[in-house]
Amino acid sequence: MASLLTLENIHKTFEAGTVNENHVLKGLDLEVEEGDFISVIGGNGAGKSTLMNILAGNLSVDEGDLLLAGKSIKNLSVRKRAKDIARVFQDPKMGTASRLTIEENMAIALRRGQKRGLGWGVKEKDRIQFQEALKELNIGLENCLKVDTQYLSGGQRQALTLVMAALVKLKLLLLDEHTAALDPKTSQMVMDLTQKIVEYHQWTTLMITHDMNHAIEYGNRLIMLYQGKIVVDVKGEEKKHLTVEDLMHLFQKNSGQSLVSDELVLG
Repeated sequence: MASLLTLENIHKTFEAGTVNENHVLKGLDLEVEEGDFISVIGGNGAGKSTLMNILAGNLSVDEGDLLLAGKSIKNLSVRKRAKDIARVFQDPKMGTASRLTIEENMAIALRRGQKRGLGWGVKEKDRIQFQEALKELNIGLENCLKVDTQYLSGGQRQALTLVMAALVKLKLLLLDEHTAALDPKTSQMVMDLTQKIVEYHQWTTLMITHDMNHAIEYGNRLIMLYQGKIVVDVKGEEKKHLTVEDLMHLFQKNSGQSLVSDELVLG
């Protein structure tokens, strides 16, 4: 498969030239094939969040380039990238507007990346589309279009955010620890829904997670960051048979550092 996303020699430094200078990403290179579902792990300060923010457009790069479908996006704003890139955050409240109804949130998602205007109201044909999309969740939200999202549970809001991402054709889905704030049962429900939606739409997906079981179980590829670089990259059959012990061994072999599993989970 052809590469959908290419990161070339990405550098990012915070507070450069001061005593607090922090060179977070150090020449990071990554080729992501179309349809890849990649779990991204690493300890505290490894560069995971910085990578996610650079991809979404919330942070600029100091050096290097980002190519999406062969075109550089490093100078595009968050709004312009939103036509092709969707992001689900750790905090369920960040993916939806609390004081808007479910259908109003979905109408905004349907027009993601467009300039707001008089045509942004909820149309009847939109309502039918929203109900059909929500029915697939099998949690009853299709009957709650007029309900403000502030009354939904964390799991319901994350599920809604995933459905909202599916309303338009995406090139890249970013999952930013999207189950971290949920209880184990709800987390599993959201992950199962994530797998279902990603497979159905064949989305190219990057998922940051601290849940080692999720990192190993879901997706076709796993990368581990350490000190701003990728030190472990496993895919295909190798990933299918991966264990936490295997990861620790690969990390030590490739980085020259020892690691305990708690550092991966708690970092």
